[in-house]
Amino acid sequence: MKNQDIVGEALASVLPQYDRPWFHVPHLVQLNLILLVPLLSSAVAGYDGSLMNGLQSIAEWKDYFGNPSGSILGIVNAAQSIGSVISLPFVGILSDRIGRRWTLLSGAIVIIIASIIQAASVQYGMFVFSRVLVGVGSMLVVQPSPMLITELAYPTHRGKYTSAFWTMYYLGAILASWTSYGTQKHLRQSDWSWRVPSIIQAGFPVVQIVFWYFVPESPRWLVANGRKGEAEELLARFHTAGDASHPLIQFEMAEISHTIEMESRAAETKWTTLVKTPGNRKRTFIAVCVGAFAQWNGVAVVSYYLTLVLDTVGIKDSDTQTLINGLLQIFNFIAAGSAALLVDRLGRRPLFLWSAAGMLVSFVIWTACSAVFDSTQANALGRTVIAFVFIFYFHYDIAYTPLLLGYPTEIFPYSIRSKGLTVELLSVYSSLIVLAFVNPIALGNIGWHYYIFFCCFDVLVLVITWFAFPETKGHSLEEIAQVFDGPSAVTSGEVFDKVAELGGKGEHAEHAEDVA
Repeated sequence: MKNQDIVGEALASVLPQYDRPWFHVPHLVQLNLILLVPLLSSAVAGYDGSLMNGLQSIAEWKDYFGNPSGSILGIVNAAQSIGSVISLPFVGILSDRIGRRWTLLSGAIVIIIASIIQAASVQYGMFVFSRVLVGVGSMLVVQPSPMLITELAYPTHRGKYTSAFWTMYYLGAILASWTSYGTQKHLRQSDWSWRVPSIIQAGFPVVQIVFWYFVPESPRWLVANGRKGEAEELLARFHTAGDASHPLIQFEMAEISHTIEMESRAAETKWTTLVKTPGNRKRTFIAVCVGAFAQWNGVAVVSYYLTLVLDTVGIKDSDTQTLINGLLQIFNFIAAGSAALLVDRLGRRPLFLWSAAGMLVSFVIWTACSAVFDSTQANALGRTVIAFVFIFYFHYDIAYTPLLLGYPTEIFPYSIRSKGLTVELLSVYSSLIVLAFVNPIALGNIGWHYYIFFCCFDVLVLVITWFAFPETKGHSLEEIAQVFDGPSAVTSGEVFDKVAELGGKGEHAEHAEDVA
């Protein structure tokens, strides 16, 4: 695939020319290895978010806390999301004030403390408090990480890396589900069957802390805070092997500086900026929709209450439930990872549309099979429901995993990127809080009839996606502004003219070759 198809003509024309794949280029290998540290933030969230699904299948956990159900079960499942929402107003400010990397570190420390409290819990209230604290820490690692990745990644790798970010959610989910499966099989009749998974919750944050020292700050954050020299040195070190005079570094620095300067002149970066212009209103609408759609499409029924879903089709054995949960997370990781690798080739909009249509069809069939099973108790229909849970998740994974944070991160300009992501995350976690309370009560009272609501909602998802979600493929990070704000927006094309004056466009035309 040509670089200009990924990042646009202007940026592609100043990219270094290599006669070998990127993984044979030392500075690019170093950069991509370093970016694994913030990339693990979604794995942290994946473990935290999926752990409760596993614990609900462990008899010892249910017995220890008095077999919680209905609203009591809803509270413990909503606790993490409540913690995330509580911290949201402060995380964006913190990320802009002290930087992305320091915010990430603080979150990892909070999760480790929360994991210790959770593993040591002796009563329901203590466990719920630990889950709230997990939510706070999870938000502190998740909110700055996609921005750090987007603002550090090599231009042609940005789309794949930002798409891979939330895909790693399932790496954490896999560890959580299989840890729960192992402990409930081998630590039966022991509190350690649920305390061990709670301890392992600190695993990914510990890895992040160990390697945190090597993670640099965002060059855009450095420029915005008057540290242009550090930003230039950083970009040169990781993008051109230390050559600060390379046209790519001149281009990137001019682009970043000019864009931030123009955005600063245009408006103060207050929260009202999110709705001041038609372009920003559209960005904010999309961010809210992506966040809400990611939960209200029906996935929250399975992600937090797979045990209850399996109960409705006659699968009540703990071993079988935890095994299905573990296999589902592996399947999700493969599906989401494949989509992340293809995001630049297929584009963002086609993936969202494919996802919406696929979720609608599979959820309708899932609902119909559940309805017939309820009256016939036919085992074949129960197995069909399980199959369509996997099919539904496949269609969810191809868009709402790789693009959940990657797409909103791309569409917001630097000056409101942090606030835009905060609004999207507020949409995600406020939806989760509501659904965490409603789902167990609805499933307990009306069973499969509850699925009809999600079938109707998925129609809405498809319609809004068709009319409101634009394609961002083939544009640099700053150039995407043109998609929302029109031809007059500050783009890399304008900045390229300045760079061309320094070195001449023709002189660097050879840099438009592919980087394998």
